[in-house]
Amino acid sequence: MGKNEEDEIIRIAKKMDKMAQKKNGSEALDLLKELKNIPMTLELLQSTRIGMSVNAIRKQSTDDEVTSLAKSLIKSWKKLLDEPGGAEKAPEEKKKEPASLPVPAPASCSQNSPEPREKSSSSSNSSSKDEAGDAPVNSLITTFPRAPNTSDSVRIKCREMLCNALQAGDDYIAIGADCEELGAQIEDCIFQEFKNIDMKYKNRVRSRIANLKDIKNPNLRRNVLCGSVAPDRMARMTAEDMASDELKEMRKNLTKEAIRDHQMAKTGGTPSDMFCCGKCKKRNCTYTQVQTRSADEPMTTFVFCIECGNRWKFC
Repeated sequence: MGKNEEDEIIRIAKKMDKMAQKKNGSEALDLLKELKNIPMTLELLQSTRIGMSVNAIRKQSTDDEVTSLAKSLIKSWKKLLDEPGGAEKAPEEKKKEPASLPVPAPASCSQNSPEPREKSSSSSNSSSKDEAGDAPVNSLITTFPRAPNTSDSVRIKCREMLCNALQAGDDYIAIGADCEELGAQIEDCIFQEFKNIDMKYKNRVRSRIANLKDIKNPNLRRNVLCGSVAPDRMARMTAEDMASDELKEMRKNLTKEAIRDHQMAKTGGTPSDMFCCGKCKKRNCTYTQVQTRSADEPMTTFVFCIECGNRWKFC
């Protein structure tokens, strides 16, 4: 990555940010043309965050030429994720994501909000026309009805925190996802399930935020941004569903060990009254000793209480 190119992109980004703040994107056409001539890389996108600046201009500008060029740039930058070595992914992760971003179309979670659904349909059609038949930049989101607005301060704060969690990594820049709208859709799905903002609602929101921010589980956030995990599914996923592959494997191994300990203590034990059950305080037990660690370490003793079924182990 050339230092000159990075400095040039940062210069353009600052100008665009000022235009977006003043809600004046009419003069952005020359800047967008400059960007088009700069060979873009994922590293440049992540270090300069130019994608956010271009997206802000796209929303503010009323100039069709500016809007069209901004959409075209964002669309081309999204393809950088699919290029070999473009994103820091393992080969196994690449297989999970299709070459072109999926466009899911499950049923909406907000069944009681017909008005937003009609509004979404019209906005989706208009954005499709702008692209002359191509899928719009935010097609991953417009397949769902836009989340209805809310004046509740708790719900607004939850939407903001979900948006920040989706922006925890840099993937959303290259993908071009609308994190604010995605966060609102996830929150609305949770609210539609509980119909209030009680502790169950808050705990559900907290668990989504914690898992989306988990640096050891970037695949979950990436799948939500790409649309592989739809907002309504993200709102309902259990802790096991959201866990990273590493944690799932660990839980699987622990389950196998627990089953093995259970079977060993129950079927292969030697009757003995040496052990007192901590549960029923009786001494009718069986035990089994297994070398589970290195040879110079003591054996692990598995004990099973015949009276109450309690099991424990010690070294």
